[in-house]
Formats: sequence, structure tokens, C-alpha cells
Amino acid sequence: MLNNNRLFKYALGAIALLVLPLIAQQFGNGPVRIIDLALLYVMLALGLNIVVGYAGLLDLGYVAFYALGAYMFALLASPHLSENFVAFAAMFPNGLHSPLWIVIPVGAGLAAFAGMLLGAPTLKLRGDYLAIVTLGFGEIIRVFLNNMEHPLNITNGPRGIGQIDGIHIFGIDLGQPRQQFFGFEIPSVTLYYYLFLALVIFSVVICYRLETSRIGRAWMAIREDEIAAKAMGINTRNLKLMAFGMG
Repeated sequence: MLNNNRLFKYALGAIALLVLPLIAQQFGNGPVRIIDLALLYVMLALGLNIVVGYAGLLDLGYVAFYALGAYMFALLASPHLSENFVAFAAMFPNGLHSPLWIVIPVGAGLAAFAGMLLGAPTLKLRGDYLAIVTLGFGEIIRVFLNNMEHPLNITNGPRGIGQIDGIHIFGIDLGQPRQQFFGFEIPSVTLYYYLFLALVIFSVVICYRLETSRIGRAWMAIREDEIAAKAMGINTRNLKLMAFGMG
């Protein structure tokens, strides 16, 4: 009986999530965009929960990794590099315009590398000291990216990078305002909602599996008492670096 009730609640929740953007669309694209951004920040919160919630590392510069991945996506999926560098213009006259299946892993890899790069010199820090260092790192990245315009224009300064390609997935161009499905027109903001919803569900499954794994239990041991965890043979250094990278 309990399993049936739980299944019914899950089915009801799934139906509600599927019809939510269709209802919000009746009030225009604005409410759907807000929901899209909410799902995006849910994914960011899930990543932050790995670092802060599981491993107990108070990381206040987490958004800097998001910024690095976003800029990498923009550079690989726009004509910006070809317009500002002769070597890129000779190889890619129309810009890089890399496919999504290349851009996403490269952006995620850069963010993970930056996470471990930050984690390496802060392994001895705890609590407020770690928070101050990571907060400083986040500010450094923000100032750094806002000023990478001279002498080499890499980020276009505070104006940002434009002409970024829309997402193409399974033959669907989310850059178009509307798409036709079975005779119905669906706005791209609604399609983005379903894409982000699928990614949120995938992220939740990954986080749940991490929490119940040996790595997750080791992170929680470090969070509760790092000295005791180290005494039990847990490699706290590698696991901390893994938490920064996985987040």
C-alpha cells in the first residue's frame, strides 16, 4: 500500500512538472524563462551540495566555476575568436561553432580542473578560512574575466560574448523561436524547460548515487570529523580534490 501511494505521488509530481510550462506559457514567455532559470540554479545548487553538503567544504566561490564553463561554451560556439585572432580566422573563417557534444564536455572539464586547482592550495584550510579564500577566488575570476579585453580580446570585457549558437540537440534547434511538433507550435523557452528538467533529474540521480557510494560516505566522514576520518585510513586530500572537481 505504501509503495502504491509513493508511486502515485511520483506520477502526480511527474505530470505536474510536464504540464507546468504549458500552463505558464498562457501568461507569456516571461514566466517560462523564470522557471528555466530556476531549474538552471537547481543544477548549480546540486553541484554546490556535493562540496558543501557532502564533504563539508564551505566553498563561497563556486559560481566562478560556472562562469569559466560558460565562457568556454561561448568561445567554442561563437565567431568571437575568429573575429579577434588572425590564426583562428585562417583556420575557421566563419568561427568555431563547435557541436554541443564537444562544447559541453570541454566546458565541464575546464570547470572541474579549476575546482581542483582551487582545492589544491586550500586543503589545509577549514571553516571560515576556506570560505574567505574561495570567496576571494570567485571575485578574482569575476574581475579577471571582466578585464580580459586588452591587450588580447578573449572575453570582450564587460560587454560579454555575442552571436553564440543556439543549442542543437537530436535535430532540434532551440535557437529558433518556435518548433513544430505533431502540428503544434512549442516555443523554444518551453523546450529549454524540458531540457533543463531532464538534466536536473539526471543530476539528482547522480547525486543520490554519490551519496550512497563509498566516496559519498567518505565525504560525510570528512565532514563530521576529518581527523577521525584520516585515522580510519581515508585519503582526505584526494577526496577533497574530488569533491571540488565533482561539484
